[in-house]
Amino acid sequence: MTQTTQTRDKIIKMLKDRGCRMTKQRRILLDIILEDNCSSCKEIYYRASKKDKSIGTATVYRMLNALEEIGAVTRKNIIIVNLDDKAEEA
Repeated sequence: MTQTTQTRDKIIKMLKDRGCRMTKQRRILLDIILEDNCSSCKEIYYRASKKDKSIGTATVYRMLNALEEIGAVTRKNIIIVNLDDKAEEA
């Protein structure tokens, strides 16, 4: 199992534990966020809409908010995956 797969699985578990349903669209967004450090929500949306036309900007923002709430990402000037042992305590 690769590091990215482990991180993805850990984030999915944390989101589910907080009552977040992991839809196909949310999984696509998570994969995009884990692939690269994205510079903006628009960039994530642009990449996601190429994979699934049903993903809207609101879905992107809601997913990022959920990831931020569990401590998995930090939004500053870029999106940075930030999952360590501290995030599990959240």
